[in-house]
Amino acid sequence: MPAVGALKAVLAFPSTYSVGITSLGYQVVWASLASRSDVDVRRLFTDQGDPPHAAQRGRGAGLDLFGLSLSWELDGPVLLDLLEQLGIPLWSQQRGEHDPIVFGGGPVLTANPEPLAPFFDAVLLGDGELLLPAFVDAVQAGRQTPRAERLRALAQIPGIYVPSLYAPRYGAAGELLAVEPIEPGLPTTIAKQTWRGNTLSHSTVITPEAAWPSIHMVEVVRSCPELCRFCLASYLTLPFRTPSLDDGLIPAVEKGLAATQRLGLLGASVTQHPQFADLLTWLDGDRFEGTRVSVSSVRAATVTPQLGRILAKRGSKSLTIAIESGSERLRRVVNKKLATEEIFAAARYAKEGGLTGLKLYGMAGLPTEDDADIEATADLLLAIKAATPGLRLSLGVSTFVPKAHTPFQWEGVRPEAEKRLKRLARRLQPKGIELRPESYGWSVVQALLSRSDRRLAPVIAAVRGRHDQLGGWKAAYREAAAGHQDAPPHSSGGPMPPPPPWQEVIHASWSPDRVLPWVHLEGPLPASTLAVHRQQALADETAALTPA
Repeated sequence: MPAVGALKAVLAFPSTYSVGITSLGYQVVWASLASRSDVDVRRLFTDQGDPPHAAQRGRGAGLDLFGLSLSWELDGPVLLDLLEQLGIPLWSQQRGEHDPIVFGGGPVLTANPEPLAPFFDAVLLGDGELLLPAFVDAVQAGRQTPRAERLRALAQIPGIYVPSLYAPRYGAAGELLAVEPIEPGLPTTIAKQTWRGNTLSHSTVITPEAAWPSIHMVEVVRSCPELCRFCLASYLTLPFRTPSLDDGLIPAVEKGLAATQRLGLLGASVTQHPQFADLLTWLDGDRFEGTRVSVSSVRAATVTPQLGRILAKRGSKSLTIAIESGSERLRRVVNKKLATEEIFAAARYAKEGGLTGLKLYGMAGLPTEDDADIEATADLLLAIKAATPGLRLSLGVSTFVPKAHTPFQWEGVRPEAEKRLKRLARRLQPKGIELRPESYGWSVVQALLSRSDRRLAPVIAAVRGRHDQLGGWKAAYREAAAGHQDAPPHSSGGPMPPPPPWQEVIHASWSPDRVLPWVHLEGPLPASTLAVHRQQALADETAALTPA
């Protein structure tokens, strides 16, 4: 029960309740805030929310804090709709003493918050287990001080980025030269914070209204040791962390199974937990009869007959593996340590264990990819179908999108990916293999959001009401590029310059010495190391890459 005088907070998710409540990250942040007696937190989704705080008066509904958890770039513009709904000024520089502190976190904002930076007062870079307690404590301590002083105090906390206290500096040709503090005494760079505790996260809410109904989710691993060169989930969340079986995983599973019989084991590569085989053996016990167990994407090389048998026994119908490409050459380029025979073995073990389906994930438009590589992906799927008759196959395929803090952050979106997605459809769908392609057009917008600097903020503001239309994005970008934009001055006091050409942001390959929008934000690995990994990938296409 919140104490008298508790901070009034709203924690928002930029989608519907069923989607938002299925986000383990959102659940954990909400539970962390709700566990504090000095915080009265309410949830808000695009279709519903908790009852509002009592005696809401004035702008910002009398709130002290408004938070947003963001895990997908295309959800970012929804922030503005939610702010408007609560009467909170959109731009941080337009907020006054009685407006809430607007903060955000999640992988998208940790990777590159700059396109949305002018809308946030504070961005929490990294793991909430470390950042949230320090953030709330600082807000509490500064409740009676002027807003500007509160923001300066937040900026001194490791991992908390206050965008209004940093200004981008541009050259005569519009190139980004630096992002710098606007006054002395501020950190020149802000480092992502990493939780290294023995326990990871698990569900705090189990509901039949979730996108995965009545499921208890347990985070088995965080990050991934494979370091595929495009992968944000691996590079941004380093190091690879695993809770112990007896002190971490089993207690988390037991807690959820007291309320439901559906268990989801989550992580970028759950089967690489060093005790995963022991966890499977434990779940194979008679006491779990009737429990349905599912796992997120697993590394194909770790699929075993035991995994297929136990998952089938515990109600799973299919297994999900990421192959990225059917071309062994291209898998070496992206550092996907996976042999073709291991993919066939995974399919065979899945079928022999009693599973009826195999879901594979791949990409089109990866750096150095050519038409032969796409043909190799189609050939591989058809060969698997022939080798494992009766196993239902599906291929989810997306266009490569460059992500900050990965070795391929300098690579652009390749326009030929659109035709290659169609080529896969022509090859596979007539043969009874389900193809689930992501929209090429929306991948382009995703790249725009993942790769831009603050000059995209006026575009995001202008696209309100049409951000679900590809044409709306292109029209808003053209308007901003022509100087027709409505935005306050950026932190240096000057006018916000227009964004660079669309082609340059989305499709161009950038030089490694280019100043990146996130230059002032430190990820787990320095840019020099990422550049070495990129050089290995692009220069050595025919030999196995040196392990990271």
